[in-house]
Amino acid sequence: MTVVERGGVVAARGDASFGVNAGELCMKGFSAAEMLGHSERLLQPLVRRDGVLVEASWDEALDAAANGFRAVAAAKGSDAIASFGSGALTNEKAYLLGKFARLALQTANFDYNGRFCMSSAAAAANRSFGIDRGLPFPLAWLGDADVLLLAGGNPLDTMPPLERYLTQQRANGARIVVDPRATAFAAGATLHLQAAPGTDAILAYALLHVLIAYRRIDESYIAERTTGFDDVRRRADEITPERAERRTGVPADDIVAAARMLADAKRALIITARGVEQHGNGTDCATAYINLALALGLPGRPGSGYGTLTGQGNGQGGREHGQKSDQLPGYGSVDNPADVKRVARAWNVPSARIARRGLSAAEIFDALGSRIAGLFVLGSNPVVSAPRTAQLREKMQRLDHLVVCDFFLSETAAYADVVLPTLQWAEEHGTMTNLEGRVLLRTAQVAPPPGPRGDLQIIREIAARLGAPDLVPSDDPEAIFDDLRRASAGGRADYYGVTYDRLRSDEALYWPVPTHDHPGTSVLFTERFPTPDGRARFIAVAARDASEPTDRAYPWTLTTGRNREHYLSGTQTRRTARLAAAVSEPVAEIHPVLAAQLGIANGGYMRLTSRRGSVALRARVTEAIAMDTVFAPFHWGGASTVNDLIGGTLDPHSKMPPFKSCAVRIEPEASPTTR
Repeated sequence: MTVVERGGVVAARGDASFGVNAGELCMKGFSAAEMLGHSERLLQPLVRRDGVLVEASWDEALDAAANGFRAVAAAKGSDAIASFGSGALTNEKAYLLGKFARLALQTANFDYNGRFCMSSAAAAANRSFGIDRGLPFPLAWLGDADVLLLAGGNPLDTMPPLERYLTQQRANGARIVVDPRATAFAAGATLHLQAAPGTDAILAYALLHVLIAYRRIDESYIAERTTGFDDVRRRADEITPERAERRTGVPADDIVAAARMLADAKRALIITARGVEQHGNGTDCATAYINLALALGLPGRPGSGYGTLTGQGNGQGGREHGQKSDQLPGYGSVDNPADVKRVARAWNVPSARIARRGLSAAEIFDALGSRIAGLFVLGSNPVVSAPRTAQLREKMQRLDHLVVCDFFLSETAAYADVVLPTLQWAEEHGTMTNLEGRVLLRTAQVAPPPGPRGDLQIIREIAARLGAPDLVPSDDPEAIFDDLRRASAGGRADYYGVTYDRLRSDEALYWPVPTHDHPGTSVLFTERFPTPDGRARFIAVAARDASEPTDRAYPWTLTTGRNREHYLSGTQTRRTARLAAAVSEPVAEIHPVLAAQLGIANGGYMRLTSRRGSVALRARVTEAIAMDTVFAPFHWGGASTVNDLIGGTLDPHSKMPPFKSCAVRIEPEASPTTR
């Protein structure tokens, strides 16, 4: 993206010289500049006095932020404080936030909103491949694939600049889409497998069953480059296409056809997204597709592979630098003594200071007001985006101390004791890492207005007030990046050889880049996997339906997702005039047969009630959704907070909440305020 000014009006434009998107932006991208001078933008800090947020000086606000955390630590211990970050933060901010939580707040309880997005895909890739990078190959391979299987994603809405690759791919070969909705992307598929939410592991096993039965697996690859296949074979033997049809809703003949298409491809890609991963067994669902890719011998083969689509602007970089408690810079793990020793040495602290695993995001929010009394939120709006948000709103009011850094008074910031206004994307430098693992330098394009400060400066000021003045030697992004480079050296995501100078010269650097003369690594797994024996792991996950059980009281299934016009909690997009005008409220999709059965009219309202909450939404009657399933977007707060309904068991590996499957009761509603 670039920024242009015409007649005093600032606008965002695509950069045609950049190969990944070749100047193309989605509507969220080209409207992003509207936020820079928005009338609701926060320009001064706010401090709560007598129950009301009022403007304060920066010194007053920073003192209040630090004093509140100090008081919580003194009364209840430092682990009573939690931090919550974002996949939208630059690498420098993500890195510094984790360091701040560990060494200044001295807490083990910190996480970020990527836990609700990429965590299952990351957990699956790490245990199967020994490393997690969204696409371990160049994005351009998407356009050249003979066969693309994309499960649980709708990139025409969620990542529109990918359309040129997808159009090229469809012209060259076949596309298989796994999705409970008949989206525009699915409508353009060679084969649409309309699997019920939560049944991906079953479907993937059935595809593998067909490949084994027809002897279309890559036996030599399996023998030479993997371990554990025999256990997976035994599981796959049990899941025939006919059995899978009964459990997934996908016709057995379509399962066979999809498997044969994959087997016949010279260049095949298997890609998963949130529809596969946001379940109570999301890690296992993603693993089942990885098993399928390994059986075909795809990872490391030119033009082929397994990958997952990124959900946020810095979804890849945000999970590499330690802004959650189980992770260390360089994609290290607190469970790995070598990683702990490496980072402790870089930070010049005892290993015991950083070798602690705390609560995950959903666990932190469940503990608010009891085990967690203080919370620092940077660049996120969990009151809309977290599960069980109805309960979360009540818990927010029981916190002793809440500090929020944001551009706007979000639904979360409205509960804060201190709100600190921050700079926006076009007003500061920083790096981000795209889904290919390429590190990108984002430079300041416009001067910020007086008042807001950068997140790095805010963290530095609070750290100094908490007695850690040397934690952040500078708030200059390049200096912080140099600190990040040193802390990542030797890790799986090694950034040591990446420098601002190299990025300024437009070098295409894909991590790992271990030395200053290293060219980067655009393709992983060509010779070995980063596991102790160099082999990928087949993992025999359970073939189970992860959807929340329905019953007579809650007989239907809700699945959630995005609109093309909006993003995450909508803090910015709902304030963007053209986006808000295009889609001003959430609309739930319901099949005509179910709508007629329940007496719900197209354009009218229906009430969705789960075991956790209730919300009324306008209805869109459409055959694009399965008869027993409804779909609703999650970008709105207040009375339209769809995540009020979401809850249930977390994935045991990733701690992902089950956003994609929720048992509900559906009733017609005269208006959204009648109850």
